[in-house]
Amino acid sequence: MAGLEKDGGGAAGGGPLLLGVRHHGPGSARAVRAALDAARPETVLIEGPPEADALIALAGEEDMRPPVALLAHAVDEPGRSAFWPLAEFSPEWVAIRWALEHQVPARFIDLPATHTLAWGRDETDRAVGEEDDGSPKAGGDDSGAAEADGSGREAAGGDGEEAGDSPGEADPSQDDIRVDPLAVLAETAGYDDPERWWEDVVEHRGSGEGDPFAPFGVLEEAMGALRETYGDAGHGRDLVREAYMRLQIRAAQREFGDRVAVVCGAWHVPALRRRTAVTADRALLKGLPKVKADMTWVPWTHRRLSRASGYGAGIDSPGWYGHLFGAPDRPVERWLTKVAVLLREEDRMVSSAHVIEAVRLAETLAAMRGRPLPGLGETTDAVRAVMCEGSDVPLALVHDRLVVGDVLGEVPRSAPAVPLQRDLDRTQRRLRLKPEALERELELDLRKETDAGRSTLLHRLRLLGVAWGAPAASRGSTGTFRETWRLRWEPELAVRVAEAGVWGTTVLAAATAKAEADAVAAQGLAEVTALAERCLLAELPEALPVVMRVLADRAALDADVGHLAQALPALVRSLRYGDVRGTDTGALAEVAAGLAERIFVGLPPACAALDADAAEEMRRHVDAVQGAVALLADAPASPADGPGTHRDLRARWQSVLHVLSERDSVPGVIRGRAVRLLLDDGELAQDEAARLMGLVLSPGTPPGDAAAWIEGFVGGGSGGGMLLLHDERLLGLVDAWLTGVPAEAFTDVLPLLRRTFSAYEPGVRRTLGELVRRGPGQRASAAAAGAGLPGFAAELENDRADAVVPVVRLLLGLGGPEDGPRRAEENVENDLAGVTG
Repeated sequence: MAGLEKDGGGAAGGGPLLLGVRHHGPGSARAVRAALDAARPETVLIEGPPEADALIALAGEEDMRPPVALLAHAVDEPGRSAFWPLAEFSPEWVAIRWALEHQVPARFIDLPATHTLAWGRDETDRAVGEEDDGSPKAGGDDSGAAEADGSGREAAGGDGEEAGDSPGEADPSQDDIRVDPLAVLAETAGYDDPERWWEDVVEHRGSGEGDPFAPFGVLEEAMGALRETYGDAGHGRDLVREAYMRLQIRAAQREFGDRVAVVCGAWHVPALRRRTAVTADRALLKGLPKVKADMTWVPWTHRRLSRASGYGAGIDSPGWYGHLFGAPDRPVERWLTKVAVLLREEDRMVSSAHVIEAVRLAETLAAMRGRPLPGLGETTDAVRAVMCEGSDVPLALVHDRLVVGDVLGEVPRSAPAVPLQRDLDRTQRRLRLKPEALERELELDLRKETDAGRSTLLHRLRLLGVAWGAPAASRGSTGTFRETWRLRWEPELAVRVAEAGVWGTTVLAAATAKAEADAVAAQGLAEVTALAERCLLAELPEALPVVMRVLADRAALDADVGHLAQALPALVRSLRYGDVRGTDTGALAEVAAGLAERIFVGLPPACAALDADAAEEMRRHVDAVQGAVALLADAPASPADGPGTHRDLRARWQSVLHVLSERDSVPGVIRGRAVRLLLDDGELAQDEAARLMGLVLSPGTPPGDAAAWIEGFVGGGSGGGMLLLHDERLLGLVDAWLTGVPAEAFTDVLPLLRRTFSAYEPGVRRTLGELVRRGPGQRASAAAAGAGLPGFAAELENDRADAVVPVVRLLLGLGGPEDGPRRAEENVENDLAGVTG
């Protein structure tokens, strides 16, 4: 790629200066800058959508920091959108900045976005290279953009799918075989890795010496030979794009003469150089589909430039390329210093001697491999051997933080945006909640005004489908006044915001309209109750009446007890937000109480004659209702119903549990769980529970039914293991029954028992095994169990138990012991009920 004459690339007259580049290539970017400095054109034409011409001036704003992207979306269908990403090391970005600095007009000349977006509507016109799995696509037949369909999945090629881009799989719907130009050139040069070849001949080139036009002339010659051999190489859509670009170049030549510079993918250069009839080019463009489109700048990230993200731009290492562009002198030394700083921040023992040794090793590897400079492969091998001591674990951190990186660009506030985006920007500034590409956790205390506002904003955005934050489990507190979020801003969220703009011009108005529409369109009762909970979290008082009306209508018509049981927990959980967020939940409590009453009436008949799977599902519903009733009983009733109305629900629910525990037609897993819940609530004595278990485990009960009862009683992760540890009679009953199961029935009950006991924590299982190994002593039968195990008393020692109460009060922050043991017991019970609820 050396020795070309100085007239290469059209620099010395005879047509426009065609600068064929690789998108997102630092070597190409430096070469473009050098060529523009030497040629001093009167206008710069850039591959990109012409609708963005009015946005070029914003690239010179002080607040504009790449990586950024041009975003185009259909006005009537905002979810149909396309991105044109640009990094600091993108040749197109360098060309734009050069034109602004030298006050030279810059224009985009690719096919307009109005056609690009419309092209994807018809499945028969899908872009070549679109793949459902998000893997990289081969270059050529693309719009220079990453397009997202209505579901947000990116499609239709990518910026950088031209010469020098990575290979990808062809669309199986296409008859032509697609050719990757870079792979063909690399193979011709004797390289087995196209990326390594491109780095050697382009990215690692020095700057400031030799003919600045030579690299472009050589690439043009190489691409010309490839196109003569392979034609369009399966990139059929490029013919239309190149026809449009030729027309734009002709128009610029009529205005500025031949002092025109064109920055485009190297694959297009031979086609743009070729002389064709104007009428032929216009014929190719006739009848193209169109949609009305809007365009703006949006922030982008290095991570979205990488192949790992599924975007088709085709660069593995945007962080490395950015480093090569920003540090042309001594890039290896500076890079390895960055790596050392990162590893030191992670408490790795890395010294300056490590850096020196890593530099030497990288240079030695490059010499052995015949490379002009150490590339990413050599530096990575050196870091692994010298700084990471052969481990790939810290090396993965280096790849994630430096090779790829989490750089997030910024765009000026003057950039066009939908009204919803502007309201979101204002709210973010007011709440001091800045979007960041790096994932971080945010702890919120809802008792503070700012944190409450942040929580409200994040919940509203989730309701709108803008998943900026995801709820996470809070550490150190289970109170409803705390929330934990994982925040990470992705560029695609700009599309989701534009798409949500159809619901309103502010976040509040849009979330309200969306909640109302979702309530009307909800298919099931559980969906409506979940939506009511989200409305309370998002503080949407105007949407709540609509949701409650739909909820009442659906609850009145739905007779399925399973659906009612699914809906009740979310509804009851929502009642707790009235205390924290100051929301009136009176109407919600009444609907929840009505739902609970219908469950009480319908649950016993619904539990009869169920198979194993249906019985297990119904057991989960019983557990959910148990927790919901515990919370609902403490919720304030409306004045019209009188005091204590909701507290009566607990007694009625316990009567339902008594019915379930005594009916033989109810599956054993549900009967066992009903007995266990009554025992936990103190409504069933230990002796009675032992009697019921003894009846179930008698020889007259089929082993399968008995095993199901045991699973319901001590299974499900509800603390059954601890119950067996501290109640010798129950453990003795289970032990005696299990040892008496006939051999022919043991294989039938084993899966149930294994599922039950495998859910226990390892310590509980170990202690149970030890108790069983010791044995209950001289026990003649299961009925005689209870003679006593070492370390366990027959009854609870109240004096020793009361001595612990003051310490428990202090741990729970309830003050000193002056209120007495009974008061302490009540406080502990209330606190534990709130925690478990």
